[in-house]
Amino acid sequence: MTLSLSILDLAPVGVGYTAAEVLPRTVELARLGESLGYRRFWLAEHHGMPGIASAATELLIGYVAGATSRIRVGSGGIMLPNHAPLRIAESFHTLEALHPGRIDLGIGRAPGTDPATSQALRPFDAEQFPQQLAELFALSRGTFPADHLFHRVRVIPEGVDLPPVWLLGSSGASARLAGQLGLGYSFASHFSQTSPEPALEAYREAFRPSAQFARPHVILGVAVVCAGDAGQADFLASSMDLSWVRLRRGEFGQLPTPEEATAYEYSPGERALVASHRALQIIGAPDDVARDLSDVAERTGADELMISTMVHDPAARYHSYELVAAALGIGGS
Repeated sequence: MTLSLSILDLAPVGVGYTAAEVLPRTVELARLGESLGYRRFWLAEHHGMPGIASAATELLIGYVAGATSRIRVGSGGIMLPNHAPLRIAESFHTLEALHPGRIDLGIGRAPGTDPATSQALRPFDAEQFPQQLAELFALSRGTFPADHLFHRVRVIPEGVDLPPVWLLGSSGASARLAGQLGLGYSFASHFSQTSPEPALEAYREAFRPSAQFARPHVILGVAVVCAGDAGQADFLASSMDLSWVRLRRGEFGQLPTPEEATAYEYSPGERALVASHRALQIIGAPDDVARDLSDVAERTGADELMISTMVHDPAARYHSYELVAAALGIGGS
């Protein structure tokens, strides 16, 4: 059976590049993904990180959707506690009006940044997430009761529904809620040390059909680096090795080159950290990557795999997606 594959993009900014150079490459990657047969192209909201240029996620979604014609474009995700629900409702009503039937709304409960930047966005409280989500839906659908303050609030543009909504998770905290609300569910195995199976089981057990989802739909995020041979893939993946070490130290910078990463002298503790993150990734030549992705899909029962490829060289990143598509035979035009 042919796997359904999608792309998660963070608009990575490598050393030697600028964000202004990187953002047009996001469109190039989306167009490539569309031509190769990838199903979706999602963008992730992160703030305060010089190595990630996708902070204004809704703007990039509109930019990418306007430059493509078939591939679904969405958020992976919008970090709802950073925003007023009305603002997100209006943004995604507008995107759905402009690109009907092609927009996805993935929603997360994490801040996607450091505490100070989170405070600059909006005071963050993950405990408020279920209430924020309920507010988002009630505003969009106009279902607040007559005695509620927001009963007369209109989400503009009217006559448009929210696009399909996925809840994002990395620990399983949102899995049951996604099922109870009849939403899609996406688990971030590309960075989470938590096994996805319990969360996926909880989601499926709790699932209630809805207007947008007649049955459960699981998207599993997977970190992949694919190259012509295993040695080259390992070399390209080394950039994220050093990035993880620096992130753990609270150092936010651009994505280092693989040359810098391989020359770095890791301490024993840092090597252990790198090994733990390497265990989450699928790195290798096309046949090996295809086998491992197929195994992940079979083991988890995921309906779709969403690939995140974080390497320094944009051309190598594009080529990785090309090799994966060819190895798994997902088609295209």
